[in-house]
Amino acid sequence: MTALTLSTAGAATLRADALVVGVAKGAGSKSGDLVLAPGAEAVDKAFGGKLAAVLATLGASGAEGELTKVPAPEGLKAPVVVAVGLGAAPEKNGAYDAEALRRAAGAAARSLAGAKKAGFALPIASVEDAEAIAEGALLGAYAFTAYQAGENKLAPKDAKAGGPKLPLGEVAVLGAKPRDKAFKAAAERALAVAEEINRARDLVNTPPNDLYPESFAAVATAAGKEHGVKVQVFDEKALVKGGFGGILGVGQGAARGPRLVKLAYTHPKAEKTLALVGKGITYDSGGISLKPAGHNETMKCDMAGAAAVFATVVSAARLGLRVNVTGWLALAENMPSGSATRPGDVLRMYSGKTVEVLNTDAEGRLVLADALTRASEEKPDAIVDVATLTGAMVLALGNRTFGIMANDDAFRTSIHEIADEVGEASWPMPLPADLRKGMDSPTADIANMGERMGGGLVAGLFLKEFVGEGIAWAHLDIAGPAFHEGAPYGYTPKGGTGSAIRTLVRLAERTADGDLG
Repeated sequence: MTALTLSTAGAATLRADALVVGVAKGAGSKSGDLVLAPGAEAVDKAFGGKLAAVLATLGASGAEGELTKVPAPEGLKAPVVVAVGLGAAPEKNGAYDAEALRRAAGAAARSLAGAKKAGFALPIASVEDAEAIAEGALLGAYAFTAYQAGENKLAPKDAKAGGPKLPLGEVAVLGAKPRDKAFKAAAERALAVAEEINRARDLVNTPPNDLYPESFAAVATAAGKEHGVKVQVFDEKALVKGGFGGILGVGQGAARGPRLVKLAYTHPKAEKTLALVGKGITYDSGGISLKPAGHNETMKCDMAGAAAVFATVVSAARLGLRVNVTGWLALAENMPSGSATRPGDVLRMYSGKTVEVLNTDAEGRLVLADALTRASEEKPDAIVDVATLTGAMVLALGNRTFGIMANDDAFRTSIHEIADEVGEASWPMPLPADLRKGMDSPTADIANMGERMGGGLVAGLFLKEFVGEGIAWAHLDIAGPAFHEGAPYGYTPKGGTGSAIRTLVRLAERTADGDLG
């Protein structure tokens, strides 16, 4: 993991492989002109006051995420200057948006893979700015290299080791106040949350032959021991005894059995309890309702919701939040075989309700339903489930925005505001009562499919049926942003992204402060 320091050194005297400065598009009368962001003063001085002109000559425009590298002149200890675009400059005396700083730091850190240390001299007007820069840089420095060999056994023995570049080794944030308690706390928070997001990304990116319900449960158990989180694993025998028909029904076609994992972080002075439920389909073939060719290749990511819940609980423990946070990971492989659930089968869920399975590829709602019922039994103050649940939500909101549904409008609004605050794109979605009728079944209490149009909302209505009476509940459908298949941008890598974790951690912090929404 990339190290993080709040450096007391100035930009000119810092010994590092590179210095990162911000540039922006000028505002007002200088609109369109390239301007240097605060923090670049010492670097500009070393360039004789001509850094902006040099960068403009090289084509820099200040556009968000744009990178321009130039050799450093005498007067700087670092050999390279990296200018990163921040977008439009704020009006006079205005501050740069925290998310713009986060993305810029991420883009710069990603471009410095292989370097040992880089100084980030981006504009800091507040503690929040310093935290955003640190968090963005740590997330941007991420790389998943576990399956890329650093040594080729077939190569000549005297050949140099190959393999991918390692992530940036150390992020030094300049312009913060290392001895200030607020800045130190912000850096510690950025490091803890970024490390857990990156661990969740690793889980999402791990091939399904290595990450399956039992091995995921083992990762959670090990992390629990390390961070003081109590972990309980319900294996197949316990699931059968408990009557978890949804989880068992989804997992019964796989050679490797399902698991339900409970993670419990408790604080002795906590007054509120937040329950989180994550969909953990470690591989989704669609089951008997097999996915068509071209739709299977990324289905290792179908456990991203469980990874987000896992990361959030561990983050809460590492931050020592004054709130009880319980995570439920509903883990299964959805595979076709002679023992797999068939379309037309009826499952008896943990709640006692029966579900007619019309499509085995609508499996996530089945494992979540059991976990939601079990979580409700403990009477938490609120429940949030997070899942890569429906392709319909991707069609509705695209690849970068997750949908929020809830049984309480104020709670839904609160989560939307939190997501916006931490820089995660989301949108509130309704739960239209008229769509419930489409799930009526002549055979069972409810079917796992309803109307095709509004399919993401139908899935939310299904889940609502399994939430305990009087408990505030929200459903986050992260099917779009959980796994990024395009080129990296900002602090977002190719592959697993860690979607919704920052939102859930901030929700836990607000709950600890007595503001549940």
